[in-house]
Amino acid sequence: MSPELLGLISTYGPIVVMILIFYFLLYRPQKSEQKRRKQMLDNLHKGNKVITVGGIYGEILEIKDNVLDLKIADKVVIKVSRAAINTNASQGLSIKNPELEEESSDEEKK
Repeated sequence: MSPELLGLISTYGPIVVMILIFYFLLYRPQKSEQKRRKQMLDNLHKGNKVITVGGIYGEILEIKDNVLDLKIADKVVIKVSRAAINTNASQGLSIKNPELEEESSDEEKK
């Protein structure tokens, strides 16, 4: 190899390696997580049991654009943003929610 090529590799090589590391460790996993979340939010339907980002458990009564009517107790209905939904407990679709996995495994054991 020529000295000029070695100089280029030693100068730009670490930068290229860092870009590749950031791509595979940060960008790709984040994009796949966004895709899963969008799919979960698009599959919400009336009657689904959900958990909000704030930890509120409820059942979807109605969906209007990006606003959901969520029944959290008898005669108690709140409006939440579609983006506030963290878990679709009816289908077991979760965004990194290990609690749901523990609950479902506990229910299966009973």
